[in-house]
Amino acid sequence: MSESKISKYLIVGGVAGGATAAARIRRLTEDAEIILFEKGNYISYANCGLPYYIGGVIEERERLFVQTPQTFGRRFNIDVRTGSEVIAIDRTKKEIAVKTTEGKEYTETYDKLLLSPGASPVRPPLEGINSEGIFTLRNVDDTDRIKAYVENHNVKRAVIVGGGFIGLEMAENLCLAGAQVAVVEMAPQVMSPIDYSMAALVHEHLLQHDVKLYLEQAVESFSQEGEELTVHFKSGIELKTDMVLLSIGVRAETKLAQEAGLQLGEMRGIYVNEYLQTSDCDIYAVGDAIEYKHPITEKPWLNFLAGPANRQARIVADNMVKGNNVKYEGSIGTAIAKIFDITVASTGLPAKRLQQMDIPYLSATIHSGSHAGYYPGSLQMAIKITFSPSDGKLYGAQIVGYDGVDTRINQYALAIKQGCTVQQLTKLEHAYAPPFSSAKDPVAISGYVAGNILSGKMNPLYWRELKEADLSKVTLIDVRTADEAALGSIPGAVNIPLDDLRDRISEIPSGKPVWLFCGVGLRGYLASNILKGHGYNDVFNLIGGLKTYKASTAKMPAPDGFTTTSETCECAGSPHNSHSPIIRLDACGLQCPGPILKLKQAMEKLTVEQTLEVKATDAGFPRDAEAWCRTTGNIFLNKKSEKGIHTVEIKKSASCMVKDDNPQTGNTGKTFILFSDDLDKTLATFVLANGAAATGKKVSIFFTFWGLNAIKKSVKPQVKKDIWGKMFGWMLPADSTKLSLSKMNMMGIGGKMMRFLMAKKGVDSLETLRQNAIDSGVEFIACQMSMEVMGIKHEELLDNVIVGGVASYMERAEKANVNLFI
Repeated sequence: MSESKISKYLIVGGVAGGATAAARIRRLTEDAEIILFEKGNYISYANCGLPYYIGGVIEERERLFVQTPQTFGRRFNIDVRTGSEVIAIDRTKKEIAVKTTEGKEYTETYDKLLLSPGASPVRPPLEGINSEGIFTLRNVDDTDRIKAYVENHNVKRAVIVGGGFIGLEMAENLCLAGAQVAVVEMAPQVMSPIDYSMAALVHEHLLQHDVKLYLEQAVESFSQEGEELTVHFKSGIELKTDMVLLSIGVRAETKLAQEAGLQLGEMRGIYVNEYLQTSDCDIYAVGDAIEYKHPITEKPWLNFLAGPANRQARIVADNMVKGNNVKYEGSIGTAIAKIFDITVASTGLPAKRLQQMDIPYLSATIHSGSHAGYYPGSLQMAIKITFSPSDGKLYGAQIVGYDGVDTRINQYALAIKQGCTVQQLTKLEHAYAPPFSSAKDPVAISGYVAGNILSGKMNPLYWRELKEADLSKVTLIDVRTADEAALGSIPGAVNIPLDDLRDRISEIPSGKPVWLFCGVGLRGYLASNILKGHGYNDVFNLIGGLKTYKASTAKMPAPDGFTTTSETCECAGSPHNSHSPIIRLDACGLQCPGPILKLKQAMEKLTVEQTLEVKATDAGFPRDAEAWCRTTGNIFLNKKSEKGIHTVEIKKSASCMVKDDNPQTGNTGKTFILFSDDLDKTLATFVLANGAAATGKKVSIFFTFWGLNAIKKSVKPQVKKDIWGKMFGWMLPADSTKLSLSKMNMMGIGGKMMRFLMAKKGVDSLETLRQNAIDSGVEFIACQMSMEVMGIKHEELLDNVIVGGVASYMERAEKANVNLFI
């Protein structure tokens, strides 16, 4: 019998595509001859880990290498030839030409050939671009050069040209290496795979970490004087720096394929069919160099990611050995990056790409906790999904958050590749335990919101529409609490809190569209349901709420260049130069206005020039704290964010210690009349009172008739009453814990549900809010006439309550600029 011919497989290029395919071929057959050619010195290394070695997160260089050429070759019986560049392919002879680093040239025949040449960094022909200190990062050799330069040249300033994934990862790691960093980007945003509204959240985070952003700026040239580089912008800006990293992008390495006469695609990548076979039936290709159709658009595109390259390598190995029997389904571009404390991820098509391709779409944005709110450490993540307006087919997803971003983006990626709709997102079964998720996972919530938009149950209002609108033609309503609105709203909006909406519905005109907004979108949705139920048809809710709108419309501060070393040191140390110890306060887990109230109470105990450090998980707290300082005259020193914890430092100002014999002079006080004993209305009263008290104003609450039930002691002394007093005592709530909701009370179930949800969301209970008001100096006045009619004795009320009549109230109301009847 004649011996069967041994197949000979040649592979051009290592790393994710080539090395993986070589190993897979060997696993499929022990008989084949396999030769891998790599022009560099390394065939299998952690390409995505290179920035973290430069920044020192990965301390040992050896940890970057998955396999050495020697161990890889021995384990898989593969002839690994590093320092060997394939310079030509003769398709007729089925042979390649190889040139070694020593200058030797030779040829090698093949039965099947795999091309995995990868991509090369874009290095535009700008003046001065070859100056020392200007780098690109693509491989281990680049990494070694950058690492050595940073360490040997005492780099304190670094400019990164390009705000993509690698550029921002390098921004973080150069900061960790001790450098000030500036990012220059021609587009109006960083991270092109995500939409502007999501990138705006990344901008906020970068600025919090002192990264200087030069957006919509183009580099014209570089110049060098000694070891100092100058980056010249087309706008005329000049930025002096110690080093420059070019992260402008990469282009498919197709020279070898093109010279061999292989077909290139529309995007100028190597054309491959569904079996990853080129226009030559004996030559295959994988990785960054190939062009393949996008599963959603069916249009060709280039995808420079390691994950798809690994998958392609496994498929192509099967097809090269067994014949074409495994089809490649294509990649939708799933990517993720850590940027300082946040994680940014995307998959599928963002809104801007759908617009460019004239594909109709809708989008939904939510802000949801990474896990159950009542379990410590829950941090919000922003999620945006895009989908078809006709059938709800999922097009893409983007997430900016802290914990749990990776698991959610992978779920979206799987759903998109399976052709799922947004309705099917609600059917995904999620593992639930408080440290990991909520009973309604953020992925499911996004599906519910998208479903409401699709069905017409909620009409979406997007941030660009609101920004560009003529507000005289609509009624814009802020449905957040009065405290929240007082700390900042959208100009032209009317504040009608959600819980007051039914009572104040007559204030909303029915002749023009009603636009609603809240913090993140949930309360706006609930408000839209109420208005629609009362006959309002033209009602819209701001998608993503004020959180998305403010981030998207915020004006980017103009960067002011790098500071000198001495300035940097002085600035870094300034908050801590005082001999007075810093007082620290933990307000984590509290929602607005909880952190502000705790801040106000703590500041009252401080002496002049003392500094208070407050930590909170409420992302809006730093902004609210700055607003509070402007109102009260205290000095806002510093703010920072780390792993979702927002820290502010405030110094007590001497001006805040000036006391006025009549604090209400100038009509700056606030007065409230509480007539109701409904739980929701009582809660609103104390929230408003606490918010007003936090600004340092004199606040008085006048409790009359049923409102007296909110200030009864839970344990009362024995008092003598007549028959009418006893009857009222039997019929009225015994104390604040027995108050009912004004709507949907459901025989007391509604009230219990409200208290449960408040605890779950980190909102203070009614009794805590009441005590906060007492601690803040809010004056409680019980109506004497109401007490007499209802048989309520002074001894039954809280100890701090004073008894007064109408004159007492009127005296305070005359000296107030806000009087509310609840």
